[in-house]
Amino acid sequence: QVQLVESGGGLVQAGGSLRLSCTASGRTFSSYAMGWFRQAPGKEREFAAAISWTGFKIYYADSMKGRFTISRDNAKNTVYLQMNSLKPEDTAVYYCAAANQDSSWYNRADQEYEYDYWGQGTQVTVSS
Repeated sequence: QVQLVESGGGLVQAGGSLRLSCTASGRTFSSYAMGWFRQAPGKEREFAAAISWTGFKIYYADSMKGRFTISRDNAKNTVYLQMNSLKPEDTAVYYCAAANQDSSWYNRADQEYEYDYWGQGTQVTVSS
């Protein structure tokens, strides 16, 4: 089992920045690929970013490329999502997730079903 706890959400003005953190406990964090997803009010959950267990392979949703940066610190069992140039449409609950990384993950890192463990989410609100 892996327990995931997100933090760092809050209220920010458009154009501002936030850094989300997701800290894992339980089984070996470094063996898991990690992802960030988000769910806006009235919408389905969508992929934001993902990172392999080594940190060498990174994926982003098109709408977040150039604004969001995912990273991880395996020594701290933590994955981060740095969000810059935030827009009101970035308002959502942000979830981190952990995947038992195998060869399929590299082709489907943006798919929810690839992830085995989920955090409770942290609210990000961007005001205009």
